[in-house]
Amino acid sequence: MHKSKGLNNRYLGVLLIGLIALSGTMFGGRALVEGGPNGIEACDSIPAEAHETIEDVKRGGPYEHPGYDDTRFGNYENVLPEEELGYYREYTVDTPGLGHRGERRIVTGGGADGVVDDWYYTGDHYETFCEVPGV
Repeated sequence: MHKSKGLNNRYLGVLLIGLIALSGTMFGGRALVEGGPNGIEACDSIPAEAHETIEDVKRGGPYEHPGYDDTRFGNYENVLPEEELGYYREYTVDTPGLGHRGERRIVTGGGADGVVDDWYYTGDHYETFCEVPGV
């Protein structure tokens, strides 16, 4: 009887590991680990061009893509924390060699008081985000 109980515990452990792995693939292949204070995983790194965009935002422009940059981001995908419409703004992160805006963006949160509260990066046109630490 004792041997059977140990075998069941082993199967339970394997099942648990499988469920954790499956949850990662169901949620964009990212671990469900809260990274920043908003529950969005912290960025491991971002492209150099994203740092340039962040500096442009801090200076208040000028922006590479007027009419597109410093515009309201609606968070219609509901990937970022829920906030009032108008809380988020978006900015293009250039991709070298690409003849159009591409998929990379910096999205900021807050800032109505002149200080941006949250900084996010997406490299896949709003499907996934990571929170940019230390900005």
